[in-house]
Amino acid sequence: VQLVESGGGSVQAGGSLRLSCAASGYTGRICMGWFREAPGKEREGVAAISTGLGITYYVDSEKGRFTISQDKAKNTVYMQMNTLKPEDTAMYYCAADLYVSGGCQKWWEYNYWGQGTQVTVS
Repeated sequence: VQLVESGGGSVQAGGSLRLSCAASGYTGRICMGWFREAPGKEREGVAAISTGLGITYYVDSEKGRFTISQDKAKNTVYMQMNTLKPEDTAMYYCAADLYVSGGCQKWWEYNYWGQGTQVTVS
């Protein structure tokens, strides 16, 4: 599975960004998620989507601000981030979990990763 992120950048607090993740090299339904790793902190799952049914999952702290979606025809997953805060500054990674059984919020099961895209909020 290959994952390529794009869409990061620098934005002022209160602004918005949309991250994209183009996936290839798989068939069938999988889970795709967005993670972030801030300086000095552990990587954490933020949002995920089951590509087959489109069921979405969010970490409680980001419900309402971040929205994950997909374009099946393009094998691309997006994460719209609104009302960004300085504490959202992090490297954001797209990831895939080939096993959808039990849902896509099992953050520890993701084992395919993109290269990351930096988001800086000032």
